[in-house]
Amino acid sequence: MERLSGPSYLALDAAAWRRKREFLASRFSPCRLCPRQCRAERAAGKQGACRAGAEARIASHNLHFGEEPPISGERGSGTVFFSGCTLRCLFCQNYPISQFAHGEPYSAGQLAGIFLSLQKRGAHNINLVSPTPYLRHVVDALEIAAGQGLRIPFVYNTSGYERAEVVAQLEGIVDVYLPDLKYGPSAAARRLARELSGAEDYFDHAAPAIAEMFRQTGPLRLDGEGIAVRGTVIRHLIIPGNADNSIEVLGTIA
Repeated sequence: MERLSGPSYLALDAAAWRRKREFLASRFSPCRLCPRQCRAERAAGKQGACRAGAEARIASHNLHFGEEPPISGERGSGTVFFSGCTLRCLFCQNYPISQFAHGEPYSAGQLAGIFLSLQKRGAHNINLVSPTPYLRHVVDALEIAAGQGLRIPFVYNTSGYERAEVVAQLEGIVDVYLPDLKYGPSAAARRLARELSGAEDYFDHAAPAIAEMFRQTGPLRLDGEGIAVRGTVIRHLIIPGNADNSIEVLGTIA
């Protein structure tokens, strides 16, 4: 257990916020936020490979009690499900959200309002699910919300298919990383990544991105209630008939 002074984003000064906004804006359109680097002109309303356009789209936001226990706790995790995804996983439990991009547009001010509302309802944290395409909007919203009293940890809930250089810009913003590590480095695992998620290069990006997450936050640290306040929690789904892939993933984590 550990006592921390508060979420890391509270320590950012105006210059740090500006640098992060400028970096993310420079990669928003043409879009180079995720490993696909599809270069979609999102500012002009074009959709990227993830199906995200110019606006932030949210499918739902609520208290979520089904995450890992250190994330959900007793009061729930303030979870925001973003529309679209950088992967195309056939087994996705949120398929209508991730693949059909079901959701409604929200401005940065409205998104900040969601964060503050979830905090008011008792959420242990703000849990962003698949936020990568909307990082420009998220950082704007977080800066607004922090200025209006947001004081709970920020959780980055991701498939792991990230660019390490983009993750590096989240230092000082994210308190807890919650990435998947779905596939290992072997040829067989790459075939799985291609067939099941549409990203043969998954491991090439996920491994260094998760290493960067761990560099920023270190191992999981809990508060007096057993709730995560800082750290990286790696998840892995065992694919039936492909135990070798899981052994590779565990070896990578070790």
